[in-house]
Amino acid sequence: MQIKSNVFAAMLCAVSSVVHAATDETLGELVVTATRTAQAADASLASVTVITRQDIEQLQAHSLPEVLRGTAGLTISNSGGAGKATSVFLRGTNADHVLVLVDGIKIGSATLGTASFQNIPVAQIERIEIVRGPRASLYGSEAIGGVIQIFTRRSAVALTQSASFTTGSYGTYNTALGLSRGGDQGWFNARLNQQNTGGFNAKRNVTGADLDKDGYHNSSLGLSGGYRFDNGITADAQALRANSKNQYDGNPNEAKGVQQVLGGALRFSPAQDWNMTVRAGSSRDESNNYLNGVFKSSFKTQRDSLSWQNDFAVNADDIFTAGMDYQNDRVDSATLYARTTRSNNALFGQYHGVFGRSSVQASARRDDNQQFGGHTTTGLGYGYALSNDTRLTASYGTAFKAPTFNQLYYPGFGSATLRPELSRSVELGVAGRLASGKWSVNVYQTDITDLIGFDANFIPVNINTALLTGVEGQMKAQLSDWDIATTLTWQDPRQTSGGNSGKLLNRRAMETLRVEIARQFGEVRVASSLYGEGRRYDDLANTSGKKLGGYGLLDVRAEYRLDRVWSMQGRIDNLLDKQYETAQYFNQARRAVYVTLNFQSR
Repeated sequence: MQIKSNVFAAMLCAVSSVVHAATDETLGELVVTATRTAQAADASLASVTVITRQDIEQLQAHSLPEVLRGTAGLTISNSGGAGKATSVFLRGTNADHVLVLVDGIKIGSATLGTASFQNIPVAQIERIEIVRGPRASLYGSEAIGGVIQIFTRRSAVALTQSASFTTGSYGTYNTALGLSRGGDQGWFNARLNQQNTGGFNAKRNVTGADLDKDGYHNSSLGLSGGYRFDNGITADAQALRANSKNQYDGNPNEAKGVQQVLGGALRFSPAQDWNMTVRAGSSRDESNNYLNGVFKSSFKTQRDSLSWQNDFAVNADDIFTAGMDYQNDRVDSATLYARTTRSNNALFGQYHGVFGRSSVQASARRDDNQQFGGHTTTGLGYGYALSNDTRLTASYGTAFKAPTFNQLYYPGFGSATLRPELSRSVELGVAGRLASGKWSVNVYQTDITDLIGFDANFIPVNINTALLTGVEGQMKAQLSDWDIATTLTWQDPRQTSGGNSGKLLNRRAMETLRVEIARQFGEVRVASSLYGEGRRYDDLANTSGKKLGGYGLLDVRAEYRLDRVWSMQGRIDNLLDKQYETAQYFNQARRAVYVTLNFQSR
């Protein structure tokens, strides 16, 4: 199904004027990613989406990309199914312009510059916060398009045991086991997850493709716990490790990977109205690659970080934040890199306050990069309440992105003369409440200079600039007994210099739409999802042979509560059996059926 721009424009007008497009935020939700401090989602001056554990379970999602798909401003490209390379583009920026955190710890490959979304097990996730727009003034490099923070599972109030068993198409069988306990002072959580699928042929019949099934296996363990001492000090720690085995087409054709995050924090109040947080963490991204069982290469990167944050509450409406961040990236690879370590020190400060109907957020950060020197980034946001139900927002932010180790030093490919990418963004938004939900519309523009592109010899160089513009509409409401949620995005991520000036950035759809409809019938809940994307190009030159058509997918789901602790779920993906690609030559799943049995003690 080809989705045209004028159709999406008409739908956006309809959403804005008829149901006003509500936000994805849960009523009364607290978010921390937008300001590094807890605040009500309604009070955030950034465009924020919150995905809760309940949302994940109702979607019956098997992977993190499935959970993120259809989020406003977000486009995904996948190379052949479960576990295969997955790129997440936020507001049209590059895949390495999205900063990813797990429990406050930066993750991602220092060589590729991206996080392995496909290898983060969804069974280990409690909630996700997605902040659109630059956040470099709080987090530093990479946050040009925004920040995605993943929070791992937390404990319940009482001792809780849980289990989940899934079977379905493509030889899929998944198992998840959990044990948690919470109390007034201490809590702990343990989760074990196994994900297996025989898969399908990742690459269609072209030169270099193997006509076989390309399976995927992921085993993960998540541990977390915390304790609140009598003197007011709170300590917590988290550990997540996922081991994966992935098959695909090409040379090499098999990979064994590790995703690991270790972190801990101390929180205490040295004085009244002064809260201090000290956080340390380490993340690892590893990949060992093989061709028919013979070792070919390995890429192992580690990120160590330390932060010291101080929050000063002058009163309930005025909060000052100041702190320091340290980060060190390290590469250990069978491939020889000219440089294998890089550190970054930073100072940051922020103020956010409320003055009657107005609210303000101002932030600044100074990064001292061991390789690229100093960079100062700033952010400014303003909100004005037109009424108790409607608010206008405006924001401005700058950001930068340091080149990756691959872009700088990969033998025969890298260029050590690359400069960091720089950006400036502006955004206008309006959001409000209805009797049965919430709505928001945001318009943005981002200018990127020194965008890293490629010359005629496919060597990365700072030759490009880009202008990214877009409109995002969101809706969440209840009509009669039906729950309805809609997101709608139109974006134009276009190169503005170099040989491809005027061309679209590759693998980003210009239009995306997601509509969720659900209803409860006693112990039975039924739901359906309609997801559509417009055309995209697989290359920066936008050649006709690299054009990927738009498509639409229909999924249906049902859930039945058997008794107080047992429930049964069923799901049919791609009900209409649509054939489509998000990266040229790489297949996506056709119609598939899955059944899940859940247990949770109460």
